[in-house]
Amino acid sequence: MNNTPEVKSLVGATPREVADTIAEILDNKKARDVKVIAVADKTIIADFFVLCTGNSSTQVRALTDEVEYKLGLAGLEAAHVEGRDSNSWRALDYSSVIVHIFDREAREFYNLDKLYAEMQ
Repeated sequence: MNNTPEVKSLVGATPREVADTIAEILDNKKARDVKVIAVADKTIIADFFVLCTGNSSTQVRALTDEVEYKLGLAGLEAAHVEGRDSNSWRALDYSSVIVHIFDREAREFYNLDKLYAEMQ
């Protein structure tokens, strides 16, 4: 019996589809305050940011691992992962979508929600 979860391929998916899938993965893993922010008109580095908060450094790592695992099953690999040495923040670069996983203090410090809301 195969215990590998069914995962829809994201190869060729739109940036919005990738961002929404990541948000769903994070929500299912109990991340807090998951947000998808359209940033294409504010920066050239991505079309979307996906932001979330983990309850602890352990959950920050677990959320990162879950996104990498599920997107890998869907055919997407992160071009770069930043913050592996950090217990408070991780960033996963999926080209047109960048995922920011914070603990509470780092989310408040970087305040990307407010920064990008003010740019609108």
